[in-house]
Amino acid sequence: MRCLITGATGFAGRHLADALLAAGHHVEGLARRPTNAPFPIHVVDLTQRVGIETTLVSVRPDWVFHLAAFPNVGASFKDPAAAWNGNLTATQELYAAIQRSGLRPRILHVSTCAVYGDLPPGVSAFTEDAPLRPTSPYAVSKAAADLLAYQQMHNCGLDIVRVRPFNHIGPGQAADYAAASFARQIAAAERGGSTVIVAKDLDPYRDFTDVRDMVQAYTRLLEVGQKGEVYNAGNGQMYQIRDVLNRLVKLARVAVTVDEQGDPDRTGDTKKTAADASKLRRETGWAPAHSLDQTLVDILDAWRRVV
Repeated sequence: MRCLITGATGFAGRHLADALLAAGHHVEGLARRPTNAPFPIHVVDLTQRVGIETTLVSVRPDWVFHLAAFPNVGASFKDPAAAWNGNLTATQELYAAIQRSGLRPRILHVSTCAVYGDLPPGVSAFTEDAPLRPTSPYAVSKAAADLLAYQQMHNCGLDIVRVRPFNHIGPGQAADYAAASFARQIAAAERGGSTVIVAKDLDPYRDFTDVRDMVQAYTRLLEVGQKGEVYNAGNGQMYQIRDVLNRLVKLARVAVTVDEQGDPDRTGDTKKTAADASKLRRETGWAPAHSLDQTLVDILDAWRRVV
């Protein structure tokens, strides 16, 4: 298949490209800035119409993976307009360009579990028919884009499958995110840096999936997912971020202490979230292959190589 990935140089985008190339697919990517990659990168700002349609006609993709987004929950509280621009406007422009191009690729619209908000009392995991109750500017803008994708399928005939991934972690994730931040600090401590690990909010519970497993789910959904349907992707088990940190601390080669500071910028963020991904497993046969402990070992080893 000829594959086009928006956000190809991001965390999940890089892993997705690796998986697609390994499977023998042709891969090209969209990104805002030039970068070295083992596949062609087209420098396009998805919020600007200029260049999107030209790139589509040039690539003529069979599959489009729409991963590009404003991804940072905490930063969205400080700059909501950027979240709306990066999540909704970019999606509007991409789908409008696909319509104008005359091409009809299969499209995977990558949404987020954040559209569901917090788990209600007595509910162990979100199913796809759960109400959308987003609690951050990031989540609200992603929910709008999620619904736009459905409307584009319903009214405009685009072949769109939606996925709502729960938290994914793995080697190569930026240190803006909890597990990567902890691992980077531990790797630095092992090299003679500070042995105090600064942590912000350790109380939330998240459903963590290895990014290498997540991108396999993305591929399976374009292979066999149903047009117009939405699928949760996740492990189905909650882990407290405090537990993730404790597991990483046990892997450290030096003694470290934790300075928990809290995070006032994320007071509106969700506290608990977990996936019911039975629909995805049933319809695609997907299942995660990496345990949380193995993922954390790989994250820490990756930081040891770069710190």
